[in-house]
Amino acid sequence: MNKVSEGKFIATAVQASPVLPLSRQKTTEKIMDLMSKAAKEGSRLIVFPETFIPTYPNFSIDLQRPTEWQQNLRYLLSESVFVPGPEIDMIAKHAKDLCLHVSLGINERVREYSARLYNTQVFINADGKIIGVRRKLLPTNREKVFWTAGDGTDLQVYDTELGKIGGLICYENLQPLFKYALMAMGEEIHCACWPGWPEYKTGRSNRHVIDVAIRQYALEGQCFVVNSCMYIDNSTVPPDFFGNAAWVYFGGSGIVNPMGEYVAGPVYDKEAMVHGEIDLSLNLLRKSLFDIMGKEQRWDVIQLAWNKKSYGPFYQETHGQSNNDSHKLLEEKIAALKDEITDLKNIVKQKLSKEK
Repeated sequence: MNKVSEGKFIATAVQASPVLPLSRQKTTEKIMDLMSKAAKEGSRLIVFPETFIPTYPNFSIDLQRPTEWQQNLRYLLSESVFVPGPEIDMIAKHAKDLCLHVSLGINERVREYSARLYNTQVFINADGKIIGVRRKLLPTNREKVFWTAGDGTDLQVYDTELGKIGGLICYENLQPLFKYALMAMGEEIHCACWPGWPEYKTGRSNRHVIDVAIRQYALEGQCFVVNSCMYIDNSTVPPDFFGNAAWVYFGGSGIVNPMGEYVAGPVYDKEAMVHGEIDLSLNLLRKSLFDIMGKEQRWDVIQLAWNKKSYGPFYQETHGQSNNDSHKLLEEKIAALKDEITDLKNIVKQKLSKEK
């Protein structure tokens, strides 16, 4: 596949709020508008925050109001999207019109199961094709109340004209094995997406976590990281929206080079579009010093085990069928060898008989 000239191009990390109250249609329109603005800046890749459609569920179970979170979750589900579906199809068509690659965080519904919800990254190339739909492998902490966990079938990188693109969601960027899997597939541009949340004045904050995580990822993987975080101004939130939700967003979007240095950003406490140049020759420069997929590896000591089977309610003995086929083929080969040995024995007997 032909890469862009000299491996240089402009990328954009979006730091923005979805449209509130929840509206997949209006948020889709906002996404398309931001895509157009990025394209005008010469961007070839745009990355959106985690679950941008319709938003990140920042509410919790409140034992004083035990049914409120159920109502909130039903509301979130009703404005979530299918892949493929009309909203994603519109975005994909717009990507083709703009010749723009897209990484987009969504709440994904599944047609087979009405209440199943995934935290998903959708990857769309500049031809408007959906090249990847990867579901968060491990919803973190309170997120387990909302999302079903993904599986190993879609953890991969995508070969594009820009380079090999991959991505992880939120605290997946702290998971060493998940990170190593993408790095082992030759990832060159990593799309990280976060909610840019929370930052409690008297409690924990993810501000420093995101900063450390994305810079460490770039250093470890010798790759670029385009990091997109949500930002919601709490003054714009409708009254009583999501009940006990915590509106403590801060952002943190930016673009980091393989040396762990910011090319653009980080940006905090406001909506922004962070543009920066990706120069893939810097990946090679960094790998000349330290290359975890080249001279700095010991796969004879430690290797990655990977289950790529689909995770679902019905057991499918795919390996059993494959083993049966293998056994049958092996038996056929053994029978053929036995016939050859019998023929050779007969030839030898005939020669010995003639010599006598």
